[in-house]
Amino acid sequence: MNDPVQHATVPGDPPGGRRAVAMWSIGVAVYFVAVIFRTSLGVAGLDAVDRFHVNASALSTFSILQLLVYAGMQIPVGLLVDRLGTKRVLSIGAVLFTAGQLGFAFSPSYGMALGSRALLGCGDAMTFISVLRLGTRWFPARRGPLVAQLAALAGMAGNLVSTLVLARLLHGLGWTPAFAGSALAGAVVLVLTLLFLEDHPEGHEPQPSPHRGAVYVRRQIAAAWREPGTRLGLWVHFTTQFPAMVFLLLWGLPFLVQAQGLSRATAGELLTLVVLSNMVIGLVYGQLVARHHAARLPLALGTVGATATVWAATLACPGDRAPMWLLVVLCAVLGACGPASMLGFDFARPANPPERQGTASGITNMGGFTASMTMLLAIGVLLDATGDNYTAAFSAVFVLQALGVSQILRLRGQAARRERERLVASRVETVHVPA
Repeated sequence: MNDPVQHATVPGDPPGGRRAVAMWSIGVAVYFVAVIFRTSLGVAGLDAVDRFHVNASALSTFSILQLLVYAGMQIPVGLLVDRLGTKRVLSIGAVLFTAGQLGFAFSPSYGMALGSRALLGCGDAMTFISVLRLGTRWFPARRGPLVAQLAALAGMAGNLVSTLVLARLLHGLGWTPAFAGSALAGAVVLVLTLLFLEDHPEGHEPQPSPHRGAVYVRRQIAAAWREPGTRLGLWVHFTTQFPAMVFLLLWGLPFLVQAQGLSRATAGELLTLVVLSNMVIGLVYGQLVARHHAARLPLALGTVGATATVWAATLACPGDRAPMWLLVVLCAVLGACGPASMLGFDFARPANPPERQGTASGITNMGGFTASMTMLLAIGVLLDATGDNYTAAFSAVFVLQALGVSQILRLRGQAARRERERLVASRVETVHVPA
């Protein structure tokens, strides 16, 4: 039986349609390119060690700084999207991440490369929240879970391009031509955004907000944070996303090559499997949640449990070498982490009114990237401290998973009660809306 939450009529719901798909596709294209740039270091980690003469901790600093900027920008970006609209924020983001990718291509030193990744992270931070907001402005609320999963699917397609195409360019053309050439994609999506993107359909303009500087900002953040659904969304995102993010963004390739003794080609194929699995599972999760709203929490906790089990089995193998079949299972299961993290937005979205969607999404999106940043640092430090013992370093994953699950269990009851209250209120409002 379908969940009634998904079929409640929302006053002023956008109509969707072909024009909505066209507008949303432009925003998704910007996000697609941002993910290519974000994950490009994942296939260039070993090359970066040779180019900049750095150790594991210094290598992890690239991704940590990028994610630190990304996570720190989420609430400001959410406020900017609510204040300025999607088109302006996406345009600024495209300029910044393209400049960052170009800077990384021509960086002669470790310090300049760090600055370029920070700039890239700043631009990247402006994309996903904007795309989520674009979806809520152009599509009916009942389509929200599927639209969000499809946006994430486009992001994973960007990861796939990074894994397959950019990796080949890097090893065929060299560092500078590969990264500089990829930056052209940023210029293309910037032009598309400036020329064609619209924030909302005609007749569905958002209500003007009383923007009053710092007072407005504090109230907007506080109101979003008070909602248990926002906090639950943050912890779901925190707990589910980071294992795959850490694996794809930096440490997967070194783990598979150095600890598991695989060739770079085989390791690249396994990283590709993570991305392909993510894309398939994302479609499944999106359809399930669109039809059965109550499936959100079981899917999230089930993903955490499966990830922890397969991760532990891989690390527990005798001689630290896992059989190929287990590595394949690990990568397939890691593919569920991204779709599961998207469920966090499905808790935050119904908990907040339209004028607060950007802020609430920004708070939620901080979760997984904060966890990923923490784990990237922890693994780098532990590898240096233990002489590249990946079993010890990768075991740190269980600490953050335990923390996240405890918070999810603590907040789930509060969020469910509050969501029922809002559903009842929306039904009453719908009944009183004149035909």
